[in-house]
Amino acid sequence: MRTCVGCRTTRPKRELIRIVRDPQGELHVDSTGKLSGRGAYICPDIACFDAAIKGKRLEKALERPISPELVEELRQRVQAVQAL
Repeated sequence: MRTCVGCRTTRPKRELIRIVRDPQGELHVDSTGKLSGRGAYICPDIACFDAAIKGKRLEKALERPISPELVEELRQRVQAVQAL
């Protein structure tokens, strides 16, 4: 079980999207859930995503600023998963 940084609800790991800061400090969307580094989880819900970005909760969890490119990639991923 993992906690979403947007809405603070606990859900199974497989139901969440993982964002990871690798040992080199780069941020990635981890589709496998197995990349090494510090991870943060977000629900595949646009409201959770918006709360995590607006409140800078994702940045705090990863201890790194998030680039606009990664924000847009995450937004597209959340919208794609939500559409299913």
